Amino acid sequence: MMCNYCGCRDFPLIGRLSEEHWQIEETAGALRRAINESRYGDALSLLDGLLAQLIPHTATEENGLFAELRAEGSLAEAVDRLCAEHDEIHEVFGTVDRTAPDWAAVLEAIGKLRRHIDSEEHGLFPASVIMLPISAWDRITPQQSTVGG
Repeated sequence: MMCNYCGCRDFPLIGRLSEEHWQIEETAGALRRAINESRYGDALSLLDGLLAQLIPHTATEENGLFAELRAEGSLAEAVDRLCAEHDEIHEVFGTVDRTAPDWAAVLEAIGKLRRHIDSEEHGLFPASVIMLPISAWDRITPQQSTVGG
C-alpha cells in the first residue's frame, strides 16, 4: 500500500513518514480485528497505542512538510484537507467513551485513516518531491550530526 514507485521515500523525511504510516496501519489493522472479534479490552489498549503513534506523526507532518507545502502554495488546498482529516480522526480516536465505546465510529475512522494514508502516500508525498525546492527540504530534514567533524 505504501508508495514504492516514484523514489520519494529516498527523501529522509518521506521515508520516515512512510515507515510510520506502515506502523500505524499495522496497529489500526490489529485494532479493527480486535473490535471485529469482540476483544474490547485489547481494542482499548490498541486504540491507546494508535493514538501514541498518530499524535507525533501528524505533528511532524503538519509542522514540517505541510507547513512548507502551504508556504509554497500550489498544494495548500490538499494540505488543508489533510489537516482537517487529521483533526477528524484524532477527534474520534481521542474521545472514545471508555465505559461505552462507539466501536462503529472507531471502525469508520479506521477506514478514513486508511484512505488518508493512501492519499498522502500516492498523492501528496510524490507531489511534494516535485513541488518543494531543496531549501524547503533542508529546513524540514534534520541534519545528520557528524562526530569529530
